[in-house]
Amino acid sequence: MTPALHRKTLPGTPGKKSTAIEHISDKALILSGFGINSEMETAEALSRAGMNSDIVHINDLIDGRNAMEDYRLLVFPGGFSYGDDTGAGNAYANRVRNNLMKDVEQFLDGDNLVLGICNGFQILANLGLVPAFNKEYKREIALMPNRKGVLECRFVTLKPAAENLWTKGIERIYCPVAHGEGNFSCSKETLTKLKRQGMIAFTYCRDDLSPADGEYPFNPNGSVGDIAGITSADGKVLGLMPHPERAMEFVNLYDWPLRKEQMRRQGISIPHESCNMQLFRNIVDYFR
Repeated sequence: MTPALHRKTLPGTPGKKSTAIEHISDKALILSGFGINSEMETAEALSRAGMNSDIVHINDLIDGRNAMEDYRLLVFPGGFSYGDDTGAGNAYANRVRNNLMKDVEQFLDGDNLVLGICNGFQILANLGLVPAFNKEYKREIALMPNRKGVLECRFVTLKPAAENLWTKGIERIYCPVAHGEGNFSCSKETLTKLKRQGMIAFTYCRDDLSPADGEYPFNPNGSVGDIAGITSADGKVLGLMPHPERAMEFVNLYDWPLRKEQMRRQGISIPHESCNMQLFRNIVDYFR
């Protein structure tokens, strides 16, 4: 796919075009809409990693005020879109399917990426953008109600389950979950395919990175195989239930005072940002 280009207007010379070409291909489109509530955090995380973004209401995209082809990263952020009244992420997914699905498919035909976090993961699942075996966009997984039947809002530890563009250089992620329907479920056949093709990106684990083995609260929702996030078969799409964008800084971590004191006593420099930023840096590095 040819990178999107536009001609840049010279400052102080209204209407006059320069001959310079400015690349705008490394920009993120962060979708917003009724009930979405994590778009600003996502934009900030990407900005800190080195990527500019536009937060665009889905209605503006449908009406043509913005074009998906002008971006390289498409993000479905967290929240409770349309109140999850017809199922988590379902109404938003239908809005995309009925109005933008052809644009999304063309977007994925190019050298572009798609990220869905929490409600965004639920939207991806409903659209069939993950797992998308053989680029067939049909629903093959589900994010079911949490095993305990309540909203889980707690910090969890994740570890990479496969090496790919999203997980590069990550030892762990430590960030919050905030969902009532994050219980990853699929058929045995689908689970076998996910494992065989290395599509399980992150799994829930214990503090020492040993498997959660389904035990609460390390696995907060009962997900099969402790799955916290998967990619599409071609690796271009990542769906993740926990919220790394909500813990960008070291002081955002739940136990940062204890960690700070431990580091101080060991003579370790106190970091400014959290380990979670590596995910967003990996996205930026991909386009570089």
